[in-house]
Amino acid sequence: MERAEPVERATPGPEMEIVHLLRAVAVDLGRHSTRFAQHNGMHPTDVRALIALMDAARAGETTTAGQLGAALGLNSAGTTALVDRLERAGHVRRVRDALDRRKVTIEVAEQAVALGWAHFGPLIDRAVDLLRGYDERELAAVRGFLTGMLKPVVPDLRAAP
Repeated sequence: MERAEPVERATPGPEMEIVHLLRAVAVDLGRHSTRFAQHNGMHPTDVRALIALMDAARAGETTTAGQLGAALGLNSAGTTALVDRLERAGHVRRVRDALDRRKVTIEVAEQAVALGWAHFGPLIDRAVDLLRGYDERELAAVRGFLTGMLKPVVPDLRAAP
């Protein structure tokens, strides 16, 4: 595996300024998410699970408990405890597949969506307002950058050699 040469740390430039801004945004979003979890008696993993489930639903995909656990890096017991906790709180529901009753998917309850919008809505609105000020070329650049940042840099240590 080839290693990229490290970015020159002593030479600040516009790229490093953007990297530092991205880090600041990530830290701020983490704090915002932590406040949401604490205020609603949730664990940070609960919030990550709800986000994963909503992202899947937005993509038109259903999610089983096994798929959710894999996405969050949880074992079977941890996933069951997570889903049980979210279900007891009324944030998710287990839904049996109409064609294969053995298959159970996890869906986010409207109550959880409303709760999330109440907390994260102003932040989302601010992001949308900022993005509306960009032209198509600028939006494509932002999209390309963020998509590139989502690609794994470090190999998955859980993967078989």
